[in-house]
Amino acid sequence: MEVRTRTVHILGVTAHPTAAWAPQQARRLLWHPGGRAGGSTHLIRDRDTKLTAALDAVFSSEGTTAARIPPGSPDRHPHAEPFVRSAREERTDRLLPFDRGHAEQVLHDYARHFNHHRPHRGRQQLAAFDDPNVLPPPTTRTRRRRAVAGLLNAYHPASRPPDEPPAHRQ
Repeated sequence: MEVRTRTVHILGVTAHPTAAWAPQQARRLLWHPGGRAGGSTHLIRDRDTKLTAALDAVFSSEGTTAARIPPGSPDRHPHAEPFVRSAREERTDRLLPFDRGHAEQVLHDYARHFNHHRPHRGRQQLAAFDDPNVLPPPTTRTRRRRAVAGLLNAYHPASRPPDEPPAHRQ
């Protein structure tokens, strides 16, 4: 997760992550064409045994400093923990994935919802990709769209102006 924008990047899904798998996912993030993660200056990570010096080396080769949080202090990850908690509560607790591909698809769908629609308190209720310099016009009508395999609802302004009568079907 990029702390400044709260943008989430999903790198991969596996039931059994290993110390060799984590650096490969980091390489995928940094080598992604058009990716913004290459400009990161710091990586804050926990002390999981799968996150080794090889992972730190991948990021340091791009000029990113890796820092481990102190043991037993999940509150030192204040930006990532809410995403992990909400992904579990809104996605995995309500859905039984068929296989790894299905789990990855639903997680990517949730990250897209998180990045484009979910408001963040640290960003004055803006989503990760919202421009803080553009204020949306107030709307009186909204339209609901099902998101994340029907587990969540996303609300958007209705396409017709509020004073325009609905079109009748013939």
